[in-house]
Amino acid sequence: MLVFIIDLYRSCRMAGLSLTVRLCLDRRLRSGAARMMCAKGFGSSSLRPVEGAIVLFRQEPCLQRIIGRGLFSRGGGESVQQQTLQDVAENIRERRYRRVVVMAGAGISTPSGIPDFRSPGSGLYDNLQQYDLPYAEAIFEIGFFHRNPNPFFALAKELYPGKYRPNLTHYFVSLLHRKGQLLRMYTQNIDGLERLAGVPPEMLVEAHGTFATATCTSCLRKYDGEDLRPAVMSGTVPRCPTCKAVVKPDIVFFGEELPLHFFKYLTDFPLADLLIVMGTSLEVEPFASLAGAVRSSVPRLLINRDLVGPFAWGPKPHDVVQLGDVVSGVKALVDALGWTRELDALMAAGDHKG
Repeated sequence: MLVFIIDLYRSCRMAGLSLTVRLCLDRRLRSGAARMMCAKGFGSSSLRPVEGAIVLFRQEPCLQRIIGRGLFSRGGGESVQQQTLQDVAENIRERRYRRVVVMAGAGISTPSGIPDFRSPGSGLYDNLQQYDLPYAEAIFEIGFFHRNPNPFFALAKELYPGKYRPNLTHYFVSLLHRKGQLLRMYTQNIDGLERLAGVPPEMLVEAHGTFATATCTSCLRKYDGEDLRPAVMSGTVPRCPTCKAVVKPDIVFFGEELPLHFFKYLTDFPLADLLIVMGTSLEVEPFASLAGAVRSSVPRLLINRDLVGPFAWGPKPHDVVQLGDVVSGVKALVDALGWTRELDALMAAGDHKG
């Protein structure tokens, strides 16, 4: 594989292909094969042409413009019209997009006051010293949980549904569902704010689990998440009345299988006519790979603080990127849709209900 890729790169150079084509090849190497080769033990020296091209691309705005024109062109020089946020909004409003898939991460919940896991200084992993863990991630490792569930339930008391309220991003997804245009929402979050905003459970794939349900770790008896609330809020470990074993919320820990409904993506993503990705670093697999699972002709809208995942290393002609504050980005989309009044009413009703 290594020889084939290097030969392909050299062949392109010898054939006199344009810098755009060669740099595009470099990016493909970087995004897929390069990582595979490094994992198999190949030294970084064999990848220096690729690394050099990546550095050059990142440092030279003029090359970025050339790449953009090269990536988004067809044979004969015919350009593909680059879409804007307004174009996406018009197609949603005119119901040209009827099967929208939304992917979301911690960035949509931090505006509600919930800390994410990885932000330096303020993320949950940086604030777990009080739980006397061998290392931060142990709090979500199933082996450690079975030995000592107390740290997890101390954290669960801070995260348990009811303490935080949904924000505009959650209600936007709920409104999309009410209009019959949401195919599914895939979320990395375990806070349950999507449900509180009115997104029905059957429209959700909570990839990392949920506090809404729980299971006995011994007899496997099922519980509603609310059954655990008194114990969790009082600072005690919930126990199964049947067998006295620990009852664990259905959060996916490291070392556990993903929930079966995660694999709905096998049918959802090929059907999607629009993918909206917001508030995620697209670093945690296999969730991150879903951003590349839609058909190549399907527009992908990224509303995010940073350029991430395939939007950074493998952009497609129909990609639209709205960088900055996530809530502001979603609000810009809502304004372009003309849905502001409806969204405000939905949020007011939710606040009244809460």
